Amino acid sequence: MPESVYKVIELVGSSPESWEKAAAVALKQASQTLEDLRIAEVVQLDTHLRPDGEVEAYRVKLRVSFKYKGHG
Repeated sequence: MPESVYKVIELVGSSPESWEKAAAVALKQASQTLEDLRIAEVVQLDTHLRPDGEVEAYRVKLRVSFKYKGHG
């Protein structure tokens, strides 16, 4: 296997439907500008609540790695 380097970033996605949808939204957006996405690790799950206590949005924090190609 050839040597390679990966960069890791954190993303936060949100959705009114589910944590799974929130993760999918974040990854779809990231894939539009980043190449060779490799791993997405869920770091944190939380919800944003309305004043009545109902869930307004599901949020997921992801640690995402992609192949680092450097400059030049």
